[in-house]
Amino acid sequence: MDHDGSAKVRELLARGVRIPSPLTVHVGDEVDVARISADGVTIHPGCRIRGAGTVISAGVTLGAEGPVTLEDCHLGPRVQLKGGFFSRAVFLEGANMGLGAHVREGTLLEEEANGAHTVGLKQTILFPFVTLGSLINFCDCLMAGGTSRKDHSEVGSSYIHFNFTPDGTKATASLFGDVPRGVMLNQRPIFLGGQGGAVGPLTTGFGAVVGAGSILRDDVADDTFVLTPPAHGVSRPVTPHAHRKLRRIVERNVDYLANLVALHAWYTHVRAPFFAAQELGDLVFEGALAVLASARRERATRLTALVATVTPDDDARRELRERIGEVIAVLDEPSVPDGAAFLEALGSPTAGYVATIQQLPPDVAQAGVAWLQQIVDELRSRVAALVPSLSLYAG
Repeated sequence: MDHDGSAKVRELLARGVRIPSPLTVHVGDEVDVARISADGVTIHPGCRIRGAGTVISAGVTLGAEGPVTLEDCHLGPRVQLKGGFFSRAVFLEGANMGLGAHVREGTLLEEEANGAHTVGLKQTILFPFVTLGSLINFCDCLMAGGTSRKDHSEVGSSYIHFNFTPDGTKATASLFGDVPRGVMLNQRPIFLGGQGGAVGPLTTGFGAVVGAGSILRDDVADDTFVLTPPAHGVSRPVTPHAHRKLRRIVERNVDYLANLVALHAWYTHVRAPFFAAQELGDLVFEGALAVLASARRERATRLTALVATVTPDDDARRELRERIGEVIAVLDEPSVPDGAAFLEALGSPTAGYVATIQQLPPDVAQAGVAWLQQIVDELRSRVAALVPSLSLYAG
């Protein structure tokens, strides 16, 4: 009797997929081989492919350094997943991850974003060229910055984004860069030195350089060097769910959600034609939109859960608890500007995505930034109007 998945393996071999050791590869019965390109795909020994949603585009290589488990992932052209576990994530053209990766749902790596060995990601969005070192946990964050594989935002080895509080909340997502400027692929890179970390939620500006061993607990402005001092010893009673910086926490969560809304608009209005030009691109595009939707649901759920733990002992906290549903509704189904002027100037794509965006005239690129920033600013304003007692964005 054939072992499970062998019929699918034979189908892939017949289509021209390179599988050097087919008896060591498992492909689930639910996998649709029509969603796997026959053009230059290589599946090395020990790989397991599962999930009806799985898409593998031309030139993909799986398992070059060790076995890969792939389930319900969408892989664009020339992606390399060298070893590890990958579930419900999307990788765009040229993205790659090293041995020992553990990449879970809500993760989107754009063009040529990459990680070395033993990297953990979940609910993570990396813009083109962003590079992660080894032994990293970088969940619940978005990172942009850089212009090429030689000029890229980087996270040093042994870095952690601290995304879970002692109270068990995860309303801790951080922005390293931002969407409106970051999508133009013309910003200075961000450097996060190794053996360090960031305590979410926070924001870090483009061009920021954070020295090795630093633990960020506050926002970092554009083009700023930061080397944090060692933490002072503290001993005090624990007050559960104190939320001493509640306004800042809410602001950072709203910022993150607003940036996700802007990114969704960018994908639907700008990126869609570029996906359509690729084999299986429409399927990869569907996966990317699903990740962005998942990211928004995750952030809304985490913010709602945090607010439920807030003690309504003053007007601001009481108002927030009463209106959190309205806040989430504003961020969940926003009415956003359509960016018509920018989209008209952008025109139809005649080259690849990265090249097209980087060749935009400065005034056109700035119009795109203004459009996306307007989305972010309007959502901030609408949320602030719902909870005026909290004085969001009041400076």
